[in-house]
Amino acid sequence: MTDEPSKSHGRLSIAPSIAPRDLMQDRPSVAGAWSAQVITLFPDVFPGVLGASLTGKALDQGLWQLNAIDLRVFGEGKHRKVDDTPAGGGAGLVLRPDIMGKAVRFAKRKQDLPVIYLSPRGRPFDQATARSWADGPGVCLIAGRFEGLDQRVIDHFDIDEVSLGDFVMTGGEIAAQAMIDASVRLLPGVLGNAASVEDESFASGLLEHPQFTRPAEWEGRRIPDVLSSGDHGAVDQWRKAEAEALTRARRPDLWRLYKTGEKDRESS
Repeated sequence: MTDEPSKSHGRLSIAPSIAPRDLMQDRPSVAGAWSAQVITLFPDVFPGVLGASLTGKALDQGLWQLNAIDLRVFGEGKHRKVDDTPAGGGAGLVLRPDIMGKAVRFAKRKQDLPVIYLSPRGRPFDQATARSWADGPGVCLIAGRFEGLDQRVIDHFDIDEVSLGDFVMTGGEIAAQAMIDASVRLLPGVLGNAASVEDESFASGLLEHPQFTRPAEWEGRRIPDVLSSGDHGAVDQWRKAEAEALTRARRPDLWRLYKTGEKDRESS
């Protein structure tokens, strides 16, 4: 059986090795590149959608790097067991702290990054979180499975818990790809037009205004006249008004924060 504790993606690559896992050397880091590590039972699902479009191109160019660390390699016994029944009884299985602890230590030896456990009980992931991750050296994400992760490993490594939303998934791999995508697209050089990041939803605290393109008329519906007027000031005013109306109607929580921020700016 081949020990393969991590799966690397991007500009540099390695072949699998049968060396003991504690002595394994992965591909060298791309100097200065933002790094994403994912501890997962399913390393083969990476890079997934992250290998496509602009994030995939940036991955190939070495603007960021991805390591999928196979949790199963650190398991015990013939079947590399990583879980056990919940203490106190109950349905399902829980990821063992000793097994996850080995994986976290392996990840930290590669690169000491903030460790995040993707959990439905975590704080909500949002654009501000994506920005804070993008501004750092990278993140190490734990993609949970089963009933969750033993609390002791969370406490021992002071692991932050983050949730993609108020729903439960079969595992954290899809959430990990979504969060990495949201962070990577904010890195310098990943998007062709940096202004597009500034204008999109949540950048100003508002949802994004409606977008239009050619043809000027489709199915009897025309592009709003102001967008064809050439008056950039009027266009900006229209877009702001539309963004405010959408946010007020669809996201009253964001609208309250936006109005509070407006008052603070006016009083300062």
